[in-house]
Amino acid sequence: MHSSPLLASLTSYIDQHPQQALALLFVLLLLESFGLPLPGETALIACSVLASQGALSIVAVITVAAIAAILGDNLGYWTARKGGRALLERYSLTRRYSERYLPRGERFFALHGGKTVFIGRFVAVLRWTAAWIAGLSHMPWWRFLAWNAAGGGAWATLVGLVSYFVGSAAAKAIGTYGLIAGAATIVITVIGLLLVRRLARRVVDDESDPPQSSD
Repeated sequence: MHSSPLLASLTSYIDQHPQQALALLFVLLLLESFGLPLPGETALIACSVLASQGALSIVAVITVAAIAAILGDNLGYWTARKGGRALLERYSLTRRYSERYLPRGERFFALHGGKTVFIGRFVAVLRWTAAWIAGLSHMPWWRFLAWNAAGGGAWATLVGLVSYFVGSAAAKAIGTYGLIAGAATIVITVIGLLLVRRLARRVVDDESDPPQSSD
């Protein structure tokens, strides 16, 4: 969750340095996806809002965001898989933790790892940690990659398009309350438009029907 002042600051910086926008988006999202608590999602929102104003290409923004998210998650996965257990076993406190919880994590990821990796992309804390947990649990990489690529692509597309089409209001809702708020804004808008369209069609049909004569 990122505050609206941070969103405003990032938007202002990117607006003043458009030539650096995609590079900044890539770096922030790569590091956030790796596991660092940086405003990667906020950068995606800011770039998408500016794309709606013609400053950037929304296709480029979504593409860069998806690639950065997938690469960052894979870096976190392999770091945890190759060195995570050795780090946990180095100290007595973390060793007790690993001995107690890692077997549970392995069993959980064997059953629900794919869904967790996919859904984790849409949840702030899991967005930073799911790849590490998957690596520590030795989730098969090909399976992790498939679900991670699907989640990263879906997340970048949804956040980018919500911010692009609905604008700063949706961006502020996402930045303040999370992705669900932005998605809810889109859903409510679409439902409202569909209801209005259906009502208008019914009125036209009623007007076009000839009056029934009485015997």
